[in-house]
Amino acid sequence: MSNNGNTFLGILAGTAIGATLGILFAPDKGANTRQRISDEAQLAKQKISETATELKEQVVNTATEKKQTLDEQMESLISSASYKADDVINTLESKLKALKEKNKKLQKTS
Repeated sequence: MSNNGNTFLGILAGTAIGATLGILFAPDKGANTRQRISDEAQLAKQKISETATELKEQVVNTATEKKQTLDEQMESLISSASYKADDVINTLESKLKALKEKNKKLQKTS
């Protein structure tokens, strides 16, 4: 995304510079030249604005996708941790049950 944006901005800047130089070196009246430069500057401003909007939308879309992926990963992690916690609890409960039975046997023999 960054490379595409930089490339596009480079092409846009080169086009604007080339158009401006072409206008400056073209034989025409000063007022006409200034008007052409003004028009080209407005066009360049619009193109830059459109490019900025497109880049912003790309960033928002990418951020949204990454957030969804992160949410899915977090949900999976929480689910996995929950299952592991259940396994630990079940193991501890069975060990506790075994210890209680062993304790009962020891109390009967005493």
